[in-house]
Amino acid sequence: MSEGSGFTSMAGAKAEGEAPEIGVGMLGYAFMGKAHTHAMLNIGHMMYPPPAVPKLVGIAGRNQEAVTEAAKRYGYQHAYTDWRDLISNPDIQLFDNGGPNDAHAEPCIAAAQAGKHILCEKPLARTAEESKLMLDAVNKAGVKHMVAFNYRFVPAIRQIRKLVDSGLLGKIYHFRAVYLQEWIMPHYNMPMIWRLQKKVAGSGALGDLGAHIIDLARYLVGEVRSVSGMARTFIPQRPWGDGTMGTVDVDDAFTALLDFENGALGTVEATRFAAGRKNGQRIEINAEKASIVFNLERLNELEVYWVGDEPKETQGFRNVLVSEPFHPWWENWWPQGHMIGWEHTFVHEITHLLDCIVNDRPVAPIGADFLDGYRNSVICDAILQSSDTKRQVDCAYEA
Repeated sequence: MSEGSGFTSMAGAKAEGEAPEIGVGMLGYAFMGKAHTHAMLNIGHMMYPPPAVPKLVGIAGRNQEAVTEAAKRYGYQHAYTDWRDLISNPDIQLFDNGGPNDAHAEPCIAAAQAGKHILCEKPLARTAEESKLMLDAVNKAGVKHMVAFNYRFVPAIRQIRKLVDSGLLGKIYHFRAVYLQEWIMPHYNMPMIWRLQKKVAGSGALGDLGAHIIDLARYLVGEVRSVSGMARTFIPQRPWGDGTMGTVDVDDAFTALLDFENGALGTVEATRFAAGRKNGQRIEINAEKASIVFNLERLNELEVYWVGDEPKETQGFRNVLVSEPFHPWWENWWPQGHMIGWEHTFVHEITHLLDCIVNDRPVAPIGADFLDGYRNSVICDAILQSSDTKRQVDCAYEA
């Protein structure tokens, strides 16, 4: 299974024969709790032999009735309304944090101090300062740590990274990416929710959507040294459930220029005000020897143009279906042309983390570790600073 893990075997020597169990404690039972749990239940079936089998030990959430129902629905042994009780369970080795952004730092730091390996949803934290505390905690504890930037685990994205690493693209000139959604536009009458509050979310479209494409920029092109950004809030007030008005103090949209250390130039843009766009992510790389386009809504495909590939009379972009057995992770799935979807990225992602835990392998560069999450936060903070000051801002990494 070398395509997926980047190593000689997805499972490795320690996982041959009877795969060990790894007890999982999940914080959050909504969107990401559901996505991560669904993946864990499928790992043993598809990623065979698995490096480890996730054992669903406990799940935590604030509402007793809802978290109890989630435990029953997903198959967790225990339900908790306090994440501290979850972390203190000795049967849990992996803490999976799918909670809101303001519930990332404190529980993850406590989990690291308790010796738990950690998977944390993106963005790693609300600010770079908070992310740095989390990075320091996992480094001190010596546990495995991953940020859930699941798009690294789309086979087509992984294939682009392999092409970059091989040198076949040559020098990269441009990276451009957009991530477009529409769900808080006026016609939806969206009330105030946690994603629109800075004290909970940290930022708006930037952290929610932009963090993903910023991670792909770093993953596929390289480190970012400075940014120039603009951010905007289109609807500054929204009603709470009781009819009182709340202030939206995060960005509804942002656009930024990225200056890469290797000389490439990048643009990234995200909004939750793009009418008709449900989950529209598109990236393009222009390089010396090729251009490559990826569209998340057609995630099993790439558009590729090779310079000098054939006579100019027939030269142009080609659609490549990424579903061959030699493509990343595909040996675990279906015959060629039988497509996989968004939810399968989590199967690949969590399998990689389990492999790193069982066989003591590094999470990066295949996965995003807390260092990647911290540097992503530095870039996000710099974009907001640039927007506020109307100046180009250097990315001041402390790690």
